[in-house]
Amino acid sequence: MRALLDTNAYSALMRGHREVAGRVRPCERIYLSAIVVGELLYGFRNGSRYDENRIQLADFVANPYVAFVPVTMTTCERFAWVASALRRKGKPIPGNDIWIAAHGLETGADLITSDSHFEAVDGLTIIRFK
Repeated sequence: MRALLDTNAYSALMRGHREVAGRVRPCERIYLSAIVVGELLYGFRNGSRYDENRIQLADFVANPYVAFVPVTMTTCERFAWVASALRRKGKPIPGNDIWIAAHGLETGADLITSDSHFEAVDGLTIIRFK
């Protein structure tokens, strides 16, 4: 199994959330979206443990089972497709989450998240945790 971590899934994993850890442990590949990394760094900057969190993130990304996913032209095409489809359905979701969904579609990975609004994205496989 391949999984893409949403921001809340990464945060839960770093806090030792058992359900998320159990979903991640058997994965052959873990993807981390550039958008998720941006959201994490923003959160770190507004917290009191920036250096510690930044080092932990760098160590996580350095793991050979983890792949950083940059924004590519393919990502942009997926973003446009998802955003248009959601607009037609009348089911908007936050802009950053459209980018994360685009990365999920691009990589073919299951998205681990606690957010239910991703269910509106056609073709995206979601693993929700509480």
